Amino acid sequence: MNDHIMPTYARLPVVFERGEGAWLWDNHGKTYLDALSGISVCNLGHAHPAITKAIAEQAAKLVHTSNLYRVALQEELADQLCAASRMENVFFCNSGAEANEAAIKLARRYGHQKGIDAPAIVVMEGSFHGRTLATLSATGNPKVQEGFEPLVSGFLRAPYDDIQALEELTDPDIVAVLVEPIQGEGGVRIPQPDYLSRLRELCDQRGWLLILDEVQSGMGRTGKLFAFQHAGILPDAFTLAKALGNGVPIGACLAQGVAASVLTPGKHGSTFGGNPLACSAALAVLKTLRKEKLVGRAGALGDSLASGLRSALSGNPHVREVRNKGMMIGIELDQACPQLIVQALNQGLLINVTADKVIRLLPPFILKVEEAQVLIEKLAGLINHAFTAHTA
Repeated sequence: MNDHIMPTYARLPVVFERGEGAWLWDNHGKTYLDALSGISVCNLGHAHPAITKAIAEQAAKLVHTSNLYRVALQEELADQLCAASRMENVFFCNSGAEANEAAIKLARRYGHQKGIDAPAIVVMEGSFHGRTLATLSATGNPKVQEGFEPLVSGFLRAPYDDIQALEELTDPDIVAVLVEPIQGEGGVRIPQPDYLSRLRELCDQRGWLLILDEVQSGMGRTGKLFAFQHAGILPDAFTLAKALGNGVPIGACLAQGVAASVLTPGKHGSTFGGNPLACSAALAVLKTLRKEKLVGRAGALGDSLASGLRSALSGNPHVREVRNKGMMIGIELDQACPQLIVQALNQGLLINVTADKVIRLLPPFILKVEEAQVLIEKLAGLINHAFTAHTA
């Protein structure tokens, strides 16, 4: 461990040197099957040739000029994202937290334009929107907020997947709802199928903006390019990051309708956001998703993976549920299971546990069928040994 790195992470004792497809190699030559994709970032796997080529070629030409000037690749990327999502415009930044920060500022300014002095945004219990002070305040997890008070005001919290609770809100200062289509960090919580459409109706009735955090669920992870497309609705704004650059940092806040005209020159900015290097990577990601038909593959392979896991874990009384939307998979146990992360690492498998007792799997879309079978066998073996054997 390096004492000169600020200890903001409880890092696992492994150093990776290279990756290819769904596999990583550590500095001792040991291989690991990556079922986490850098937390839904490397959806196309590691060292995808198309992404590597785009980054290398762009790095040799031009990396950065700032947003004081037009950036051709940024304009091309905005065109493609808007065409794919039916949005009107995009603000580019560097991360999911920054994208959500832009969405929060957009909602507040929308409120002020309506004559509301202290606009309020409804956010959900169990949510995660980032670790900047505003996004931390919006996040519905007291653990990550502890020690950082006073939090940013202007957020009203409501239970997730509960339309009635939202209908009962009567605060006249509410201007927007910020919600994840699927809560990732909150435990891979998948709401009722009509949740987003009913939320859209409610926001229309009340004059609230509907803002979706697609930082984890976006870019094909759920089997659609954007998770809201499963519901057949259009948000007023939504955010992207993680897989947008397949590892090259880039975030985006997209908007349409009244939300698209809220942020004007001088009201928001980002030094690095949407620079030529990041945009070249994101354009290559979009091109590869289309060319290799990976979004549809994510949906089908995710369902197959989840089905295989259900079968392999059937009969284990400690497994409450295996749930998925495409390649966003959660295995909920009846007890905390963080120890499985290290046990899996020792067996050459990268997984994550969230909400204490939900194993979160976010494999790359290029995972081969035989690799998916390896994942099922390794993980089911680990869970069944750790828990069934323990109670026997």
